[in-house]
Amino acid sequence: MSEDLTELDSDGVRSDSVSRETPLPRPERTRVIVIANQKGGVGKTTTTVNLAAALGLGGLSVLVVDADPQGNASTALGVDHRQGIRGTYETLMDGDDMAWHVQVSAETPGLTVLPSTIDLAAAELELVAVPGRERRLADALAAYLAVQPVDYVLIDCPPSLGLLTLNALVAAGEIMIPIQCEYYALEGVSQLMRTIDLVRGDLNPDLALSTVLLTMYDGRTRLSAQVAEEVRRYFPDQALETVIPRSVRIAEAPSYGRSVLTYHRESAGARAYAAAAVEMARRGAPTGANQT
Repeated sequence: MSEDLTELDSDGVRSDSVSRETPLPRPERTRVIVIANQKGGVGKTTTTVNLAAALGLGGLSVLVVDADPQGNASTALGVDHRQGIRGTYETLMDGDDMAWHVQVSAETPGLTVLPSTIDLAAAELELVAVPGRERRLADALAAYLAVQPVDYVLIDCPPSLGLLTLNALVAAGEIMIPIQCEYYALEGVSQLMRTIDLVRGDLNPDLALSTVLLTMYDGRTRLSAQVAEEVRRYFPDQALETVIPRSVRIAEAPSYGRSVLTYHRESAGARAYAAAAVEMARRGAPTGANQT
């Protein structure tokens, strides 16, 4: 057991003295969460990877679905996603059983990944002509969970609102939006919220915005505090108290095929993501969220 985490006031982290491996409450049913923001550089993939690792260290089973053609989540979790490796593309386009391609990550016990390769870049165009194109991932995931239930599914999306992201929104019960503590932090969020409303109206009425996570927080600047205040005013019920600080260790970890929680366990970034996972798990799914 690692040492307890204390409050990190200088980084804006409020961790409530939890350890990296604090046992987390198991949800009654699978929580399927899409991590989405069409604005690039907000820490979307970093959040997916590190929350997945933190939930796994908390004793939960987690599936990461890499729906981004860049495959950065696959890289950071140390799974093979060279061209020719079958994964998300074949699941969406060929109707492959997801279980055929899910790989076990060495990061934490119970953590698995459906990898993405560069082939997935073609899916945005190819899906246009596919019947039921918006529900391909939802149907594949439902079939997988019927025989391989897990506690959490985290879906990493590309920084766009195309058909890959739409598939993720239809498959999920909850949305998490990472927002960086910089100028124009809320830029584009209104467009994402309109997309969410459209998906709710036509394809997934139970989709709920459950979590907003502030990233790249710099406790030395007034700007970060102002942005955090603005985001919490805009999302009073969804914004986590925990924020993710700017951290060299967070940036370094993916180059080693690791999450920051296993790469540098005592870093501020690792402690922040551990605290965010605890807060998210303890909050539970919002009422009305479609759980599998």
